[in-house]
Amino acid sequence: MTLRIAIVGHIRHPIAPPFKGGMEAFTHALARMLAERGHDVTLLASGDSATGLPPGVKLLPICDAHYDARFPWHNFHGTDVLNDHLDACYARAARLLLDGRFDVVHNNALHRFLPRLSRAERLPMVTSLHIPPFKVLRRAITDGAAPWHLPTVVSERQRDIWWPEGAPETSHVVHNGIDLARWPQGKLGDGSAVWAGRITPTKGTHLAAEAAQRAGVPLRIYGIVEHEDYFNDAVKPHLHRAVEYVGHLNTADLVEAYGRASVALFTPQWEEPFGLAAVEAMATGLPVAATPHGAVEEVLGEAGVIASEDTSEALADALRQALKISAEVPRARVARLFDARQMVDKFEALYRTAHARRREGAVEKTYPEFALRVEETRRPTVAAS
Repeated sequence: MTLRIAIVGHIRHPIAPPFKGGMEAFTHALARMLAERGHDVTLLASGDSATGLPPGVKLLPICDAHYDARFPWHNFHGTDVLNDHLDACYARAARLLLDGRFDVVHNNALHRFLPRLSRAERLPMVTSLHIPPFKVLRRAITDGAAPWHLPTVVSERQRDIWWPEGAPETSHVVHNGIDLARWPQGKLGDGSAVWAGRITPTKGTHLAAEAAQRAGVPLRIYGIVEHEDYFNDAVKPHLHRAVEYVGHLNTADLVEAYGRASVALFTPQWEEPFGLAAVEAMATGLPVAATPHGAVEEVLGEAGVIASEDTSEALADALRQALKISAEVPRARVARLFDARQMVDKFEALYRTAHARRREGAVEKTYPEFALRVEETRRPTVAAS
């Protein structure tokens, strides 16, 4: 059954390579693979996502450009000006979804409007919860509960955090997956370590640098500097000949970089929901040394070593141990658990379930606080910023 699928992205960054983080990579890969399977796929995202649109995927812009270009998150997070901008963009998205008459919506936005829209309009929807709960989004998921609205989380750990008193029947765990053909296993490494991701305090780049120095293992760091003060104050002092910051790479160059290394460091300093960067490294045959946060144990399993505590000393010990793990072990774990084809299979099944349930139950048609904005939003040919 071919479906008309709308995928709604978040708009902090473009959904285009080189990806700023895991959410962008996930949304882009999902759109591409669904189109390759013959579905009619439309991406609702920032207009500058058009620079790297997958073949066969159409773009409906809900704003001209990603918001970080105009309202940098670290300066505007929680402010009325950014919140008003987001409300206007996702009210536009809601109107486009209603006008588009899609079979199903895959909601990857972290905004409160769309779960409520699903319930009010019997709009079949799968909402992927990529982050730990915060009050506004948790309330929206509760308000949007309906047989045709299926929330998913990326790990068992996250399901327990989202629903500590027991998950609803409509919820599902769908691990993130990667295309193994795009992340081939590397050759024999050179004994060095790699760290990749957004350089910001929650990602713990400084711990990777400190641990590599303690372990006497050369380290190359890849990623976008998202928090310049953190980079300058906590990471830069550790850069010398054995610890190098290379920059932000596209996927092909990052795969090549992984292929030269022997081990990866993964150092979350928050309740990490999954860890796509770790899985990408594992796919190329790199064992992983990690800090003990979030779903790290669930993701790494036998393919890595988790530090006994959240210190550079403990991480250095984990790094030395991880270097002893054969490259076949992490590659095999990704093929078994985190293959993107399995992920898309699960989402296709959920889409069909949501679509089939769209007429179930008696739900009062109510419009919450965003209704007026949705009604006032006309379908644009070019979205306003």
